[in-house]
Amino acid sequence: MTVLWEPVLDDEATHWRDLARKLATERFAPLAEELDREQRYPDEHIATFVETGLSGMLVPAEYGGAGLSMTAICAVIEEISAACASTGAILAAHTLGAVPVRLAGTEAQRRDVLGPLTGGTAISFALTEEGAGSDAAALRSRAEADGEGYRLYGEKIYIGNGSVSSRYVVFAKTDPDAGARGITAFIVDADAPGVTIDRIEDKMGIRGTRTSNLKLDGVRAGVDAVLGEVGRGLKLALRTLDLGRVSVAAQGLGLALAAYRLAAAEAVRRRTFGTPLIENQGIGFRLADVAVELSAARMLTYEAARAYDAGEPVSMPGAMAKLYTSEVAHRAVDLAVQVFGGAGFCKPCPAERLYRDQRVLEIYEGSSEIQRLVLSRAIAAEA
Repeated sequence: MTVLWEPVLDDEATHWRDLARKLATERFAPLAEELDREQRYPDEHIATFVETGLSGMLVPAEYGGAGLSMTAICAVIEEISAACASTGAILAAHTLGAVPVRLAGTEAQRRDVLGPLTGGTAISFALTEEGAGSDAAALRSRAEADGEGYRLYGEKIYIGNGSVSSRYVVFAKTDPDAGARGITAFIVDADAPGVTIDRIEDKMGIRGTRTSNLKLDGVRAGVDAVLGEVGRGLKLALRTLDLGRVSVAAQGLGLALAAYRLAAAEAVRRRTFGTPLIENQGIGFRLADVAVELSAARMLTYEAARAYDAGEPVSMPGAMAKLYTSEVAHRAVDLAVQVFGGAGFCKPCPAERLYRDQRVLEIYEGSSEIQRLVLSRAIAAEA
């Protein structure tokens, strides 16, 4: 029996979790500090994803992928994020870009886009703009009708896996006067004329990931590049984010778990005033609280994954899981730094890196404030 609550996984999910745990120990954890220090994108980890089938975990079997359940995907992301937050975030972003194609793509689009993902190529989700992050409907990128297709103009920012993806799902206004109902999604090739990436962000944490902008200057998009229905792009984006929040919650579980393990081990090892630090109730009780909260966060996350796998609505459980888990991870990494004391404030202590890696979890895929807004609106409607 362990202190933390453990999810009950089926044989398939257990197999993939165990594989991820082995890879995390042997390949991902040993390079975590180096990737952070050098801000280096880990091409060797992408090769590992391809070698083991993780690159196609969300790709249905008919397109050459593993077609894993969301429960199995959460187990994989949790294990990898506990070893290296950057690598976990890369894998989660790889998954996110495939979601709208799975949800709304034509058969031709699915075969063209999803199949290559198993070979290591990536497709990124390009929604956010300056002044249009939490308020996605305020985006200003536009798609102007041009013969039988469109010309895309605008700039996207904060794109996960940006500059290393071969394609992007871009959201632009096809009808500027229709507000949220005038946005359409397009599949855009990274090497299409008019596509430019000229900024890679220098981030606080998850520094082994690539986060870029994407400029569109008259990029040609034929009708076969339209993803889903014209004017229904924002709805597709929000459905994608519903699932993305579950994967971010799994990232949060991994970071919280890593911080909890570090803090517990150090609190037992370190002695103050002649006794182990954990016997100080100020520390021991905080560890107890994190154990309870981490267990509860796991329950929320795996329940959201189960709901998705069962075809049930995931918007509310996903928002709860993402909100709670990201904030539990915050408290866990804060405690880890505190337990290590001065060493926790300095490199190369893993607690210092985890502290920086965690912070973005409360921002991307919908900030904590947005999750509370989503939930409060649902509460008002129900009441």
